[in-house]
Amino acid sequence: MKKEINYKKIAKWLAVIACIVVVVLVISYAYPTVLADVGNNNRYENNSSSSSGDDGWIWFFIHLLFDLLGFWGAAILIAILAVIYFILKKTGKLHIITDKFKKTKQNVAVGATPSIDNTVAVGEAIRLIDPAFSQDAFIGWVREVFIKIQQAWSSRDWRVIRPFESNELFTQHTAQLQEFINNNKINMIEKIAIQSCTLREFRQEGDKEVIVVELQAVMRDYVIDATTRAVLESDPNKDWHMRYLMTFNRKAGIKTNPGTSNKSTTNCPNCGAPTQITSSGQCEYCSSVITTGEHDWVLSDIRSIQ
Repeated sequence: MKKEINYKKIAKWLAVIACIVVVVLVISYAYPTVLADVGNNNRYENNSSSSSGDDGWIWFFIHLLFDLLGFWGAAILIAILAVIYFILKKTGKLHIITDKFKKTKQNVAVGATPSIDNTVAVGEAIRLIDPAFSQDAFIGWVREVFIKIQQAWSSRDWRVIRPFESNELFTQHTAQLQEFINNNKINMIEKIAIQSCTLREFRQEGDKEVIVVELQAVMRDYVIDATTRAVLESDPNKDWHMRYLMTFNRKAGIKTNPGTSNKSTTNCPNCGAPTQITSSGQCEYCSSVITTGEHDWVLSDIRSIQ
């Protein structure tokens, strides 16, 4: 009697082999990325929020296979994947996998950080210890700070950001920007549109208070040669959809001053004078150090998330 071919078993083992190969490739190979955006947040090639679509990932994967395995190695692996596809289709199992994939994709991308909007709850929690705090005023100030740091990054003048960042973050960003300058490059950030800005979390850590903000924005993000203005990286006509977590700190016990807090990014929160901040974070008028959260909120961290 002729033995019936067990297509399911064949597909299972081929899938296992293909998965092992793919995992080894991912672990053993660091695909080159170009870092840009304030603090080197935007990874051009790997940012899934760009407008490249699903086809971009398919071609990325094919190119990766040919780069690592050579022509015949990549061809064999692709053939294995093709056999799995046709076996699943023949046995009627393909639609189960595609349906699950579509459902997962609709819910949330693998590895993505879910959006959390706790704006009202965070505002209420802060007002228990700081009755004058306004989440609307704070969010408006955060949006203004975000725009200013993007513009300062492109203009390569980080001094204007000194009042709004902690000493550690300012030092880090200054060094990263200097690297662009040393390489004769300019990271252009243009057409910035903030889509949403929400408060995710409020907590107290020892002698400081912390607010975590989620901000979503669309922008043009590319790198040019500072001399020739030729585009070196990314596409000047491409929109990047970015999500950020921004962390702000202030000293525990500091209260909101309706006259100065979160009103303007151009005045010292201590004396109200037009902000002229020294490299040490001091106001030139009153000599108060205003970049440590002693008087108001300062940005201590900003990072992009999926």
